[in-house]
Amino acid sequence: MGRWEPNARGRLAKAALELYGELGYEQTTVAEIAKRAGLTERTFFRHYADKREVLFDGSGALQELFATAVAEAPKSVAPIDAMMAGLEAVSTVFEGRREHARQRQAVIVANAELQERELIKLASMSTALADTLRRRGVEEPAASLTAEVGVAVFKIGFTLWLTAPDEREMSQVMRESLAGLKTVTARD
Repeated sequence: MGRWEPNARGRLAKAALELYGELGYEQTTVAEIAKRAGLTERTFFRHYADKREVLFDGSGALQELFATAVAEAPKSVAPIDAMMAGLEAVSTVFEGRREHARQRQAVIVANAELQERELIKLASMSTALADTLRRRGVEEPAASLTAEVGVAVFKIGFTLWLTAPDEREMSQVMRESLAGLKTVTARD
């Protein structure tokens, strides 16, 4: 058995995503994931609380990256432009990972429980971003509105990036999505 090979966490994540695609999320067991990865169930539970968490591993780091980039944006920029700095930073995480992101998203879209977990992740991200904006001196309700807009642009931009027939970078899609939003909210 290959349990002594390195990168157990990565092997488990790869095995889980493969099995979720082949069998479906609900039909896949932790035992099957561990077996496919050449590991034990015990090893699986050392790395993940449950099979759902395999899909959401890294969410906290993504949120932290987003909030940090917003916090570190030049103080002279408008809140929405600070949000764009966050979107740019988050986009770097997905470079070269489009196919993995597509597979993950297909699993989430096919399962209501996972969709709910994804929405909770996005709500948490919005709260963290609003807190960051308030620390930058943005008052309410502008801080919460801007955070919600940032998360909406991320969500829509991410979907557009996954489904785009071309290979545009995610950061470009995010910039285009935010520009589109600015266009519909601009005065004539």
